[in-house]
Amino acid sequence: MLRFFSKFKYLFITLFVLSVIIISLIYQVLKPKERLTVYEPAMVNPELVDNSIQYVRKYHTISPFELVNQNGDTITESNYEDKIYVADFFFTTCLSICPIMTDNMVRLQEKLKDDQEVMFLSHSVTPEIDSVPRLKEYALEKGVIDSKWNMVTGDKKQIYELARKSYMAVKTIGDGGPFDMIHTENFILVDKKKRIRGFYDGTKEEDMEKLLHDIQVLKTEYQ
Repeated sequence: MLRFFSKFKYLFITLFVLSVIIISLIYQVLKPKERLTVYEPAMVNPELVDNSIQYVRKYHTISPFELVNQNGDTITESNYEDKIYVADFFFTTCLSICPIMTDNMVRLQEKLKDDQEVMFLSHSVTPEIDSVPRLKEYALEKGVIDSKWNMVTGDKKQIYELARKSYMAVKTIGDGGPFDMIHTENFILVDKKKRIRGFYDGTKEEDMEKLLHDIQVLKTEYQ
């Protein structure tokens, strides 16, 4: 018996290796490919969705916009053409969640700084305070890479409508008037078709790890 195995050991080893390869290939073929949800307003917590779009079940995308970044450049949706991006809402004088959120965004920027497919977009919710010079000062303080991350200011009503009707980022209602105030910890992942693919708590490290993972999953859709 030992002689028999000794005589054919290389054949057995070859068959074993081939079996492992075949099993691995079958597993890869049969394994479901991970894919992120495309979020429509009807799928999201109603508290986060403006009444006017609450029952929309398909084709929801981020609306066109025109704002100004930390360098005084006009930023529109065209600046994010063919890009995956992470959006949030903040203000530079915030002393509670915003510093944590911005620091987490800085860490995301550092990990993705060489990835040409991914960008960031932070909207000031106090545009009357966050002027271009103030945003520039804040961006320099935080180490923002201008080519990768726009911190934008502009018309308050436009920003607030984007938050509520496009990004579905806040639980409050309002008209973008002088006494309206948005304060949200949400990071929103947007794909190359301007569709929402994920929501994350920008103050939580575990959510940032999930966001990094989801960005890589999303990128596989374009390979």
